[in-house]
Parts: sequence; C-alpha cells; structure tokens
Amino acid sequence: MNKYLIFFIGLVLASITNGQTLHLYGGNNHDVYLGCLNCDSYDSNSIWNEYGTYGNSYNSKSIWNEYGTYGNEYNSNSPWNEYSNDSPVVVDKDGDFYGYFTLNGYRSKRADFKLALTIYKYYDLIRDDVGKWYDKIFE
Repeated sequence: MNKYLIFFIGLVLASITNGQTLHLYGGNNHDVYLGCLNCDSYDSNSIWNEYGTYGNSYNSKSIWNEYGTYGNEYNSNSPWNEYSNDSPVVVDKDGDFYGYFTLNGYRSKRADFKLALTIYKYYDLIRDDVGKWYDKIFE
C-alpha cells in the first residue's frame, strides 16, 4: 500500500466514528466482551494490542485467534464466518448499536463503516501481524 493511500485511509477512519470508542461483544447473547475496535495499540482492551487479551492471536477472546470461538471462520460466533447470523455486535460506551461485525454481506444491519469494511477485506492478513496493520490503518 502506498503512503498516500495509507494516509487517506487514516483520515477517513478518524472521521467515521465521530470520536466514539467502539467495542465488540460476542457470544449467543452478545455478553462476551471482545475488545475495543478503534482504540490504539497500547490500550489493554484494544484488538490492535497484540500483547493484550483481545489482540493476541492465542487468546480465546480474540477475534484474531483462528482456532478460537471468535476467530475461527467455521464458528457461528466468529465475524469471519461468512454465513453466520450470530456474529459480534459493535456498540459504543452508551450501548448505541453500530451494526453486526461480520463478513456476511447479506446480514441485515451489518457494520459497514470504513474501518469495519477495511478489517473485513484484510482480516486474514491482519491476524498475521496485528501491530503492522494497526500502523497501516491508523497512522
């Protein structure tokens, strides 16, 4: 990706949430916290913190754990299951709903803001190097 495209993506992503911090919740009742979608990579709750619970590819609550409940493309609770209707939800701190976080393009009320669409497109590459992708997307 060239540096101008990366800069443009960063500008777009900064404006899409109007400053709202967005969180992922999964599980059958969306009661399992899966991390902060747009927090920086030093935040302990960030999906971009590869050393934290939610950004670590080995943690059971990480969407980047391809063998875990929330990162396995065959699990109905994973955003990477393109046929699932049980994917995580995106909400802000007040509980306002931003959509279902899923590859399933037919899912009603799918999160379709720029950051979500970027993650959907590159998720399999992102999970290989979360830190590098944080830098590409946000800086």
